[in-house]
Amino acid sequence: MMPMATHDRHQERYGRRVSDGTSDDGGGQFQRLTRELLALINDGHTYPRGSLLPTQRELAAEFGVSRDTVQRVLRELANEGWIEVRQGSGARVVRSPQVHSPTSSGTVTLRALIEDAFGQPEVTLDVFTLTSESLDAHIRMQAERIRAGEIAPQRIALRVMLPSESVELPYLRTGQPAQDERLKARFLSITRRHTESLRTVLSDLRATGLVPSVDLRIRRIRVAPQSKVYLLNGTEALVGLYTVCRRSIMMENGEVIEGVLDVQGLGASLTHHVKDAELHSQGTVLVTNMQEWFDSTWEHLAE
Repeated sequence: MMPMATHDRHQERYGRRVSDGTSDDGGGQFQRLTRELLALINDGHTYPRGSLLPTQRELAAEFGVSRDTVQRVLRELANEGWIEVRQGSGARVVRSPQVHSPTSSGTVTLRALIEDAFGQPEVTLDVFTLTSESLDAHIRMQAERIRAGEIAPQRIALRVMLPSESVELPYLRTGQPAQDERLKARFLSITRRHTESLRTVLSDLRATGLVPSVDLRIRRIRVAPQSKVYLLNGTEALVGLYTVCRRSIMMENGEVIEGVLDVQGLGASLTHHVKDAELHSQGTVLVTNMQEWFDSTWEHLAE
């Protein structure tokens, strides 16, 4: 169960969205709860690997959804390998994203690195990814910190490159055309939902005057990503390869499609590289090359 102090901070930070009055229509609330729990698992603090999630009753009350929605979300997270559910023992987190960093003699969390980046007066973030799902979760966390007065960036510039909707992905396939079309429609729906969420949350920060300058640009590229890339403030790079796997995917109507060829996105391990004062150091060379690659691809290939 979540420690009381952590639970109170979580309620304070996320309570506004939990009690937004939306109806539990199954699909919408299922997606919202999945997104919120994944964000809390991904932050590396609230639900670290090995910790127990709150009970189904507690989750239903905390997030304002039905027990049925909670059960569906837990099944989805178990299918994706995030949690393990055992009768009588609850749901335990068994996987969390790892960031291997030369600056920490081990691993850090993506949340910690993004928090450091957003602690600067000017934030520049360039991202190349399959969907903007995990990015959306992290940007929302930083928006809550800004609203709470914890940080006060004066400028946020975010560039996002995503695969074109016309690209035929080598994954999200079962070999059955009808199912594959539905899986692609689900993928496009997820991508559109999170890009729109990014636009909404950043536009709100600008409209309310909390961040004087906000520049969000999203472009598409006719390539299926084999890795995700984050470039932070021109000085840090995070790179992670997508691992191909077969898994079950739950559709929004509750149907489960088995044996889907997919990639691990939210849980992909990342390698952290830092630009330093040494012109020819490994970190400096890699960050410089990655930034040049992003800039050239953005300018010449992205639409």
